[in-house]
Amino acid sequence: MKLTYYGHSCFSVVIGGKILLFDPFITYNELANNIVDVDSLPADFILVSHGHQDHIADCVRIATRTGAKVIGAWEVHEWLQKQGVSNTHPMNTGGKWNFGAFTVKCVVAQHSSGLPDGTYGGNPMGFIITSAEGNFYYSGDTALTLDMQLIPRWAKLNFAVLPIGDNFTMDAVDAAACAEMIQCKTIVGVHYDTFGFIKIDHPAAEKVFRDSGAELKLVPISTTAEL
Repeated sequence: MKLTYYGHSCFSVVIGGKILLFDPFITYNELANNIVDVDSLPADFILVSHGHQDHIADCVRIATRTGAKVIGAWEVHEWLQKQGVSNTHPMNTGGKWNFGAFTVKCVVAQHSSGLPDGTYGGNPMGFIITSAEGNFYYSGDTALTLDMQLIPRWAKLNFAVLPIGDNFTMDAVDAAACAEMIQCKTIVGVHYDTFGFIKIDHPAAEKVFRDSGAELKLVPISTTAEL
């Protein structure tokens, strides 16, 4: 599978010829907005882990242009409908749905979720994506939680995408512990460096994973990695 990183927690994965775009946040990301053209980003599906602006800011703009189906919590679905985005699929924690080329299972994320206008954003979620081409887990914004031990019951993972920036989410140490729980050796780090609160020491974070027997990939913005 190919993963392209667009900064913060925004990335895309191609499965069965379909482009899955996650948590689009580019316009207000100073690290990405001069590198990535938000109005050229392709998407067949957009998956939104929760309602915070740094995960949904460009969702309406991209969904309106591309016609992509947006997958997220019920409350995110309702909010998007009010913004004029009609092609949505509401889900919630514990549920799964087969979208043809891939299946999405929604899992627990320990975080919060409020939409840009201050309304309630529903449960924050992580996603397990399974397909004939492989499987991966995107945790969304989350703390380390024992619920992660359930992930291997649902999928054998090729890779996982985890936040490592600390302050609002897990740091590298907790993310490495998560990697052990989910039985995954290849981790793509996200949710770091964008703001002063979440700047990290890259070599130190990579060493934490090496010492635990896993690999942390810090993919440069607008770069594609084979996973």
